[in-house]
Amino acid sequence: MNVAKILNEPIKQAVLNVFEITVEKIEFQATRRDFEGDITVVIFPLVKLIKGNPIEIGNKIGTYLVENVAIVEKFNVVSGFLNIVISDDYYIKFFSSIKNEAAFGFVPLNNEEKAVMVEYSSPNTNKPLHLGHIRNNLLGFSVAEIIKASGKKVYKTQIINDRGIHICKSMLAWQKFGNGETPESTGLKGDKLVGNYYVAFDKQYKVEINELITKGQSEEEAKKNAPIILEAQQMLLDWEAGKPEVIELWKTMNHWVYAGFNETYKSLGVDFDSYYYESNTYLLGKEVVQLGLEKGIFEKDSDGSVWIDLTEDGLDRKIVLRSDGTAVYMTQDIGTAIQRVKDFPDVGGMVYTVGNEQDYHFKVLFLILKKLGFDWAENLYHLSYGMVELPSGKMKSREGTVVDADDLMVEMTETAAKISQELGKLDGYSEEEKQRLYKIIGLGALKYFMLKVDPKKSMLFNPEESVDFAGNTGPFIQYTYARIQSILRKANFDFSAEVNEIALHPKEKELIKVLESYPELIQNAAQAYSPALVANYTYELVKEYNSFYQAVPILPETNENLKKFRVQLSKKVGETIKSAFSLLGIEVPERM
Repeated sequence: MNVAKILNEPIKQAVLNVFEITVEKIEFQATRRDFEGDITVVIFPLVKLIKGNPIEIGNKIGTYLVENVAIVEKFNVVSGFLNIVISDDYYIKFFSSIKNEAAFGFVPLNNEEKAVMVEYSSPNTNKPLHLGHIRNNLLGFSVAEIIKASGKKVYKTQIINDRGIHICKSMLAWQKFGNGETPESTGLKGDKLVGNYYVAFDKQYKVEINELITKGQSEEEAKKNAPIILEAQQMLLDWEAGKPEVIELWKTMNHWVYAGFNETYKSLGVDFDSYYYESNTYLLGKEVVQLGLEKGIFEKDSDGSVWIDLTEDGLDRKIVLRSDGTAVYMTQDIGTAIQRVKDFPDVGGMVYTVGNEQDYHFKVLFLILKKLGFDWAENLYHLSYGMVELPSGKMKSREGTVVDADDLMVEMTETAAKISQELGKLDGYSEEEKQRLYKIIGLGALKYFMLKVDPKKSMLFNPEESVDFAGNTGPFIQYTYARIQSILRKANFDFSAEVNEIALHPKEKELIKVLESYPELIQNAAQAYSPALVANYTYELVKEYNSFYQAVPILPETNENLKKFRVQLSKKVGETIKSAFSLLGIEVPERM
């Protein structure tokens, strides 16, 4: 329990005893740095009820707290703010209670609560994962880990978009230009090989469009009539009809892609509990659409297509089945959601990690599922995130100008190696140790830079800036962790014993206050689906630790009690950094 929770009832009691008024809510905030205090009560909301001078009201409440609440040492009132000073004894006892708590901040699994399914990645099988997928994967994985830490069971899943015209484009280009190439014969990862043919298709398509335009067709006509797009459309029809040779090629090329994806996921450090494939799910919603028709939720047009009218809900009419009976994306997503709950009956909600260009789609999907009467539809959340751009601008898959995920991870490792070598702090490391460290630093920089930004915001990713060893970066935090491990290695004495009767240095007190907020931070991050809260908390913790490190001696301290306490405090900060970074999927090195 933190200070605000401890003081909440005593302050309500103070208002009742002193002013004979009952209040429902007390508003707390952190005390500003330029005032003395550990927590501040905002008096202004009480003035409406008590009808008095805010300074006088604050003084009376403060006096009551000093006289009746053991942990309140003193107070001061500035305008309408009551700044309360909490006793050292409270913070020492709190620290003593958590210093050996291995899972500090994490809540044990509550089997009474429904599980949450988190969907992320959701790639197309016609190209490798790129920079946008990295943000998607990191967000989804981290949100899953944070929700798990908050005490809920979590399933990680993805839907793989393995059908459609975009898949046929790669297949057709490989047939035409591939000469039997395979990942084995070329030495390329399968997803990269298939992605090359997606680009090759687009190049040939543009050539054919220009040829038709020179023959007198409009650009719009040429795009429709180019022979290669007509062939791709026919291939899609053949796939849907189950033509054996098309299905065989589709399976082969998808297998190449899946193998490539798995390598990327392993390098990125993300995993999944289940997989759903669009080729299996695109018909799942048809049965539900029929059920919705019978209930009057959907309506059939004269051409046989099926729609839902959401105009009264502030949306529009949405098609859920084409006139020829084929499914649309919405149909697929309806069926997939229902199938997931059938597969995992303990799921009571889902989080969809998908870019903000799909905001409207998910509003419609969630509303349809509610209208169909599924109770879990009340607990669906679209983790909408903004685009990732580079200093050079936007990426385009068809033109082959995307930033490949694997290439970026290699670049980050190489950048980390270059900066580490320039800093010259790796004497005594073997080459193997150096390479492992470069990867930990490089990937840590990438992940932290991606996750420290609020998911809803678009972001500019600068690789060089992310690997800076100073400021709000992953390497800066990793370096502080490694510094703490160095202190622990040098502490060649037993520092585990209880430490009592010490006066806290202000920097020690501030550091414990930041530690105290960690459990609530995890809960807040889980409720907000925001790894950025965890990332920026970790940065604040590290800044506070470095301020403490500069202000007081640790190992050179001559008072044995204080020395033990400061090593214990350093150890707990290190554990909390490691714990918080684990929620972001980031490793911390023992040495740097």
